[in-house]
Amino acid sequence: MTVALSFSTARSRAKGTPAFGVYGATKAALRSFARTWISDLKDRHIRSNVVSPGPSDTPIVDGQPADAIARIVSTIPMGRMGEPDEIAKAALFLASDDSSFVTGIELFVDGGRAQV
Repeated sequence: MTVALSFSTARSRAKGTPAFGVYGATKAALRSFARTWISDLKDRHIRSNVVSPGPSDTPIVDGQPADAIARIVSTIPMGRMGEPDEIAKAALFLASDDSSFVTGIELFVDGGRAQV
């Protein structure tokens, strides 16, 4: 069994963002829970992992100005936003038996954005 936590954006936890201190702190707290749960839940065979998605091409993006989207995309090393199914596939991997020896990780599904 897996507990998968999803942050709303990978960047908010990995990098400091002006005016987002409390928001970032809540994301860091969730990551801390996941680390603690590695030990707390091991006897129940529950794995704890975190999925941290980056900017994704969802319907809410359609209403954003093109220049705002371009600024966001310019921060993603892969040069594009992610697709919802790419994030879903990462979460499904962590929830599947294919990741039976994976616990305590934070999987950034953000095109490399949080790493640079």
